[in-house]
This record gives sequence, C-alpha cells and structure tokens, in this order.
Amino acid sequence: MHNATDLASLRALYDLPLPELMFRAQTVHRQHHDPAAVQLCTLQSIKTGRCQEDCKYCPQSAHNSTGLQPEPLLDTAEIVASAKQALSGGASRFCMGAAWREVKNGPQFDSVLASVRGVSDLGLEVCCTLGMLTQDQATRLKDAGCNVYNHNLDTSREYYPEIITTRTYDERLDTLAAARRAGLQVCSGGILGLGEKIEDRLNLLLELAALDPQPDSVPVNALVAVEGTPLEDQAPVDPIEFVRIIALARILMPKAMVRLSAGRTAMSPELQALCFMAGANSLFLGDRLLTTPNPERSSDFALLERLGMHPLVPESVSTCGQV
Repeated sequence: MHNATDLASLRALYDLPLPELMFRAQTVHRQHHDPAAVQLCTLQSIKTGRCQEDCKYCPQSAHNSTGLQPEPLLDTAEIVASAKQALSGGASRFCMGAAWREVKNGPQFDSVLASVRGVSDLGLEVCCTLGMLTQDQATRLKDAGCNVYNHNLDTSREYYPEIITTRTYDERLDTLAAARRAGLQVCSGGILGLGEKIEDRLNLLLELAALDPQPDSVPVNALVAVEGTPLEDQAPVDPIEFVRIIALARILMPKAMVRLSAGRTAMSPELQALCFMAGANSLFLGDRLLTTPNPERSSDFALLERLGMHPLVPESVSTCGQV
C-alpha cells in the first residue's frame, strides 16, 4: 500500500482511520530516520519585496498591496553575521531567500555567490531560494558551496493557474531539474489552504513523489493569510487534514526531510507533536519566515524538550542531504 502512485489509492490511504494512517507513517519514518530528531533550519530574506510574480498568497508580490516595504539585496557581511547568529542558535542549515522571479547574471548574483561562500565557510549547510535559474547558474551556486536549492511547486498542476499566472508549472519543474543536474539537493513542497481541494493536495504529493530522484526535503506550509493579498480571507487549514498530508508525504517520500514551514505560529504544541508523530522531522527556527511571523526560537526548543526530542546534528555538510 506504500506504493500509492495513483490518486485513487492515495485517497484510500488518506481516508484511513487516523490511528492507522499515523501507524503506517511512523513505521516508514522509523525505517529511515531517528524518530526523536528534528533538523533545525534558519531562513533569511536577503532581498525583500517588489517581486514580478503574481502569486496570490505572497506579501512580496508587486501585484499585492500589503504595505510591505521593499528592501534591497543584503550585502555579504550582513548575511554572514546572521548566519553566525543562526549557527550559535542551534541551526544546522541556513536558507537564503530573494524575492526574484528568476536569477539574473550580474553584480547581484555575484553578491549572492559571495554570500554562499561566506556562509558555507562557517560549516552550515547552505540552501538558496532565488526563483527560476538556468543550468549554468545552478552549477555556479553549487561551486560556491550551496548544498540545496528550494523551489516549491505550491499546489497541484490542475489548481496552479488559480494561484499563479506569471510562470508555468513546467518552468518550476525545469528549475528543479537544473538544480538536480548541477548536483544540488532539491527542496520542494507546497502550501495548504489556498482554496484547493483535497485531491489537489494529493496530486501535489504525487507530482513531488514522481520526481526522480525524489526531493531531499519537502516543506509543507499552511497558508498565512496576509491582509492585502487575494487570499486574505481564506479559512485556516483543518489541523487533522494537515496531519494527514504530513503522514502521506512521509509514506510517499520515505527518505525526505518533511519540514513544518510557514503557518506554524497558528499551530498548537499538540498539533506540532502530531505532525512529528506523522513523520515531520524538520522545522524553521527564528521569529520570521521571509516576511511572515514564526514562533520564537526559545519556544521551539521548549517544545522539543517537552516532547523528549532533540536537534538533528548533521553527519557532515557533504553527506546530510536534506532540507
């Protein structure tokens, strides 16, 4: 049953009684991961706002009037200082996000490459999320010391045009393929709560699981409905539906790190505990995720302590291949 490669069999798995679904997910999880370890990552917005894309959920889109103040690209010294803070705060991975539609060669990309080298030299795993990129750009990132490239599919192929019209689904897949060919690990997931059906969530998981090789890490976001975006009135995702998707992600992609990403501030400690039991084993530290709030670092460590869980210590930067 673990090879649920079509929508009907995946839906049957999704509809199992929750204890049974959790048991299956936990069984898979224990075959590939330490069930008490959680990978801790920090995400920094290195260039904020004025993105040309029209993603309906995003406060950084130039199409949405959210009152977000655009900020220019941070210089390398600022980024490396933040990375040092992240390292001393317990993070093993540092992710850099720029609100670009695509990477453009020139001084700004050169600056990002310098920042990648600086953060890599600290001994942190380096992840970048910069929009679309070419094969050559992916290779340059890899050569600079980047370990991972994040580029989310966001939702199912069918529902995607309702959310974004400025870039195609296949362009997203092309970027992931370029990253993979360059030897970068792939981090790709989606957002729940965009107004999609359960079938869309399942189709997103099927699309991710069909990538060959599968993503090294799968961030699962719950929509943070930001005022001024077209999705500002979306109702929050049902918590149990969220847990079911985490469980399916674990069953379909056994080796991936499944990350609790945006939307965690609205999640109770009990819900986060259920997500860990369903196979989530990574989360973002820090008080902001790009431009949306995130739980305070101290509360994350307190939660792990209450659950008797511990941060994952990477075996080494070169071998610990997951975001």
